[in-house]
Amino acid sequence: MSTAPGNAAQAGAITRRRLGLAELPRLRAAGLARPPAVDPPSVEPGIAHLGIGAFHRAHQAVYTEDAMAAAGEPNWGIVGVTQRSPAVRDQLIHQDCLYTVLERGGPGAPAVPPRVVGAVCDVLWANDPAGPPAAVAALIADPRIRIVTLTVTEKGYRRAPGGGLDLSDEAVRADLARAGEAGAGPRTVIGQLVAGLARRAQRHGLGLTVLCCDNLPAGGEVLRGLVADFVAALPTGRRGGRRVGSGGFGDPAELAEWIKAAVSFPSSMVDRIVPATTPADRAEVTTLLGGVIDEAAVVAERFTQWVIEESFAAGRPAWEAAGALFTADVAPYEAMKLRLLNGTHSLLAYTGALAGHETIAEAVRDPALADLAAAMMRADLAPTLAVPAGIDLAAYQASVLERFANPALRHRTVQVAADGSQKLPIRLLGAAADRLAAGAEPSLIALAVAAWMLYVARGRDRAGRPLPLDDPLAAELTAALGPLADAPPATLVDAALGVRAVFPEPLAADATFRACLIEGVGRVRADLRLTD
Repeated sequence: MSTAPGNAAQAGAITRRRLGLAELPRLRAAGLARPPAVDPPSVEPGIAHLGIGAFHRAHQAVYTEDAMAAAGEPNWGIVGVTQRSPAVRDQLIHQDCLYTVLERGGPGAPAVPPRVVGAVCDVLWANDPAGPPAAVAALIADPRIRIVTLTVTEKGYRRAPGGGLDLSDEAVRADLARAGEAGAGPRTVIGQLVAGLARRAQRHGLGLTVLCCDNLPAGGEVLRGLVADFVAALPTGRRGGRRVGSGGFGDPAELAEWIKAAVSFPSSMVDRIVPATTPADRAEVTTLLGGVIDEAAVVAERFTQWVIEESFAAGRPAWEAAGALFTADVAPYEAMKLRLLNGTHSLLAYTGALAGHETIAEAVRDPALADLAAAMMRADLAPTLAVPAGIDLAAYQASVLERFANPALRHRTVQVAADGSQKLPIRLLGAAADRLAAGAEPSLIALAVAAWMLYVARGRDRAGRPLPLDDPLAAELTAALGPLADAPPATLVDAALGVRAVFPEPLAADATFRACLIEGVGRVRADLRLTD
């Protein structure tokens, strides 16, 4: 297990009565926590994970630990990479990379002790100014690493509105420009992946699987295309009559061919509600652990699901032994989850936040909003799905609302409302297009989208309390919709439809959809009493 360099006295102060290997025997003996299913010091790296946030630690890392334990294969440990700040790294490395998962069931569910997870071997900060500039590329190239997994959220892929890599994105352009600088490390996830793949191809050529675990339809193919776009955009030159790339990437054409032959990009569907950990959550974990502090604790619901496309280039953990489902076609599961669960989550987030509800559970307890959510699933979303074999769609819809109603999770509406410009096209707009193509009016989907428009335009709930706009397009959205909070519905809708990064031209130009949105804005304003 790795420990961070630094002042030894400071590290000792930080780790006093803090979760770590030294505390495990006491926690185990006292029955205060479920110990790791593996022996943490025996775990060896096999997976690099980009985006080691709360969701990954409560989902894929748990599956991986259980798989290692079931198969007796401790060589699938996870080396995590945190992208934006060193916070998660600093939390974990001072705890021997151990952390707890606190599962919260619904009302009446028996309490269970926190689970200590030991699947993580090490954590890197991608932009560490004190570390090697290409540390992530070196990690991906490590021959021990056979799988790279990702949970970087929809916006982390830096896709253009029409699909493909956004080559106008400043960070992408900077990565491509820095490709010629010796020792320069990419800052974007796609740049890091390509740099790591290039180094891997040049050093040993061993195959690799890159597994998308984000809410992206056909995420594997999307990721494959983004990597190909970055490789194709690499600057090239000539050396000895041979075309070569810069910055150690080698010949881009040769790199592209190697990726096609040696790297697989399966898709997967992940599902578990993991709200942001609060100070109160950490305090509860400390109490449950008898005074031991866990700065990296995560909270999650009991439910968990993982469906994975069976397409691996260099082996994989026995995730099926931990409950994962392997299939040749993830698409039906993806669509069901993204539209019914995530789409309904967005509806409740925007309407709930506007109505003044702090959490999703409070929004579901609002009868009008619960009825609206159930109706949207039944009337507008379910008809767009090809239901996987063995799935009771009505029961699945009921389970979605039951999970959302769990008051112990305290999943904040404004957290779910974040990044709407990235989420709505995946969760709701595709379903709206499918309904329109079938000759139907997607009025309830349009109402959910109208609630997003009002959330952006108003920036406050019906009591006047501010609502944060956490979105990569915040400046553009505020400029377009901010002055129109109280404008006629048609004026607000037309301004929003003009944001091409959110609404593709065919959908924006559809008269039926526009009419549904105008009606939706009026209905949300009236039903939620959003009048000053």
